[in-house]
Amino acid sequence: MPPVPLSPGTSRSRGLGRTVREYSAAPRPGRDAPDVIVIVLDDLGFAQTGAFGSDIATPHIDRLAAGGLRYNRFHVTAMCSPTRASLLTGRNHHAVGMGFLVDLPITYPGYDARIPRSAAPLPRLLRDAGYSTLAVGKWHLTPRWERSASGPFDRWPLGYGFERFYGFLQGDANHWAPQLVCDNHYIEPPAGPQDGYHLSEDLVTTAQRMILDQKHATPDKPYFLYLPFGAMHSPHHVAPEWVEPYRGHFDQGWEQWREETFAWQVATGIVPAGTELPPRPPWIPDWKTLTADERRVFARMQEVYAGFLTHTDAQIGRLVDFLERTGRLDNTLFLFLSDNGASAEGGQLGTPNEHRFTSRMDDSTARNLALLDHWGGPDTYPHYAWGWAWAGNTPLRLWKRYTWLGGTRAPLIAHWPRGIAARGQIRSQITHVTDLMPTILQACGIEAPDTVDGVEQQPVDGRSLQPTFDDPHAPAPRQTQYFEMLGSRSIIHGDWKATTDHVSHGVQDEERLLLGSRDFATDHWSLFHLPDDFAEARDLADQHPVIVAELENLWFAEAERNQVLPLDDTLQGRLTALVPPPYDIPRRARYLPGGGPVHDEALPLLFGGFTLVADIDVPEAGADGVLCALGDRTGGFVLHSVAGRLTLACSRAGDMDRVTAPEPLPAGRHHVGFRFDAQAKEFALLQNGHTVAAVPLGGDFPFVFQHGGTGLCIGYDRGLPVEDTYRPPHQWTGTIHEVVIDTVPGPARELSDEIRSALHGD
Repeated sequence: MPPVPLSPGTSRSRGLGRTVREYSAAPRPGRDAPDVIVIVLDDLGFAQTGAFGSDIATPHIDRLAAGGLRYNRFHVTAMCSPTRASLLTGRNHHAVGMGFLVDLPITYPGYDARIPRSAAPLPRLLRDAGYSTLAVGKWHLTPRWERSASGPFDRWPLGYGFERFYGFLQGDANHWAPQLVCDNHYIEPPAGPQDGYHLSEDLVTTAQRMILDQKHATPDKPYFLYLPFGAMHSPHHVAPEWVEPYRGHFDQGWEQWREETFAWQVATGIVPAGTELPPRPPWIPDWKTLTADERRVFARMQEVYAGFLTHTDAQIGRLVDFLERTGRLDNTLFLFLSDNGASAEGGQLGTPNEHRFTSRMDDSTARNLALLDHWGGPDTYPHYAWGWAWAGNTPLRLWKRYTWLGGTRAPLIAHWPRGIAARGQIRSQITHVTDLMPTILQACGIEAPDTVDGVEQQPVDGRSLQPTFDDPHAPAPRQTQYFEMLGSRSIIHGDWKATTDHVSHGVQDEERLLLGSRDFATDHWSLFHLPDDFAEARDLADQHPVIVAELENLWFAEAERNQVLPLDDTLQGRLTALVPPPYDIPRRARYLPGGGPVHDEALPLLFGGFTLVADIDVPEAGADGVLCALGDRTGGFVLHSVAGRLTLACSRAGDMDRVTAPEPLPAGRHHVGFRFDAQAKEFALLQNGHTVAAVPLGGDFPFVFQHGGTGLCIGYDRGLPVEDTYRPPHQWTGTIHEVVIDTVPGPARELSDEIRSALHGD
């Protein structure tokens, strides 16, 4: 019998009579395709690394700069989530729904915090082209209400095209005890602060392991590693040995440090000769007028920040050394940048605990001085005073969240020995964070597709920087770039930049002290000629009113095209347009032991008043351990047993309220807990339906306990304790049948609280 002919694309297995489908080979990048590593530091100012003029020790970052290129007119969006969305999509941030933070998504298209399917992110494109895609570090692109253990997970890193993820989802993290995620689930850190754990070290160790595992399995397959550190965002956490070399180093103050940094920038060419250094604005204190205690406190804040940066640089050095040892450095494209300018969210005085701003609690020099020896350690959540943010952006004006250059001009370093012949040179083309995705795609030999999953892709706003790698005189990727953040607006067009004096809401000291307009109708547009004014020092608006009008009109045209409008800084408009959670937040919730921490965004709203009751068994040996805990000593509460007696401790951003039952809990079954009465501002300790002790609150109940997120633990605690009478996990020794939280109708959320929480958590 003659053989049966096979249809095209099939073959017959010998002797089995089966038809086998022939599959096309998986996509593979070109043989010389580079590995790609993008390192993002958070809130790093233009002038804070050695490569950009600082005397803070950053030898490993400086090494990348010396072996590659520095871009001194590179721009970002002035805030975290928007910059990261632009980096990973190549589009302007409003055009992909990230006009503000993922923590406050609203229903306007430019602000819904949801990257559309028409803007497939870089990791998805690289993965589809045959790259391994790895993300380690800060994410902050998952909208509020989607960050619990229930997901949904399509806007977690793996949903956007990464194959592996290790890091944290929110805007900041406690570097001693972070809320970590591995792939699509929450995990505990591998060690605790008592063991010498630090998040930055863990991130690099994990990144090295991911790379090694990938290369062991597929040596010829290139990878993309996205490595956004939690540093240099607050909290400025670092071990004392990294701070000690800077003791006394900043005693001269921010003005002299700024002037010396500026002189070095000009001498090395990172800032053009002839640049005028803008004067100190009136809201920055004159160092010479400060008391000795004020100078001591402010200098120590910068010492800790410098130690934190040097420690972060050392972790980058570990990664670079690892690549060199494994022979991968020469064909690795490194891009190093900051997501925005230096942060002034520490306010005029700085703070040992940034949650105090969210809780509307004032700091003082005396309080800061009392905590100075602990600054940067596990007992603190610190942020430096804004005088150092001003100096850290030398020679630029203002800082993060503003579209002055201090918010939008950031350091960028490109290092690729096999692909960049220049060494240690400076590039001065006007560039933007949207240019990084096209640059990476071109370096990898990949074209951006017209459609992904059948969805037509929206235009890419960025342009590749690769022509500038070899030609310092290559044309700039763009002639026009708009900026908007919290109502602050600016635009670059050709040689000109126009910038408004709009002052945003959300940071109390700025609202009180900054000069400028609080109303769009009264905003003043300043005008600067960029070729001879690197630092926005000379306002030419009065000499060129026609150019100002043209640039303002151009800004509105760009705003219309990119979904920036309608502008709204009344805040009430944002409140009415907030995207609601997909499932209602429960007023009454029941929790059982055996699960992981319950994400704080999934808990009932506590600030309006609630009752928490635990149904428990106390063993014959007596009560011991944690019944439930949320947060830590910088903000949180714990219900536990101390010497057998039921005890509640609640830290309001470091201020402790504490109440203990007068008698130990007897053996047997009990219903115990506490009630927070928002009207009376009182905690009452409950045993079997009766109040056994009460204490007045020392202040307002916190709107949010932890900027970096936290979770309710049942029967144990994690991370750092709320008070020093126990050490996590301190598990409950008896039985917990359930814990029930029941809320009473509370006041409506104030948008000012929402904004303040989101801003200080970014």
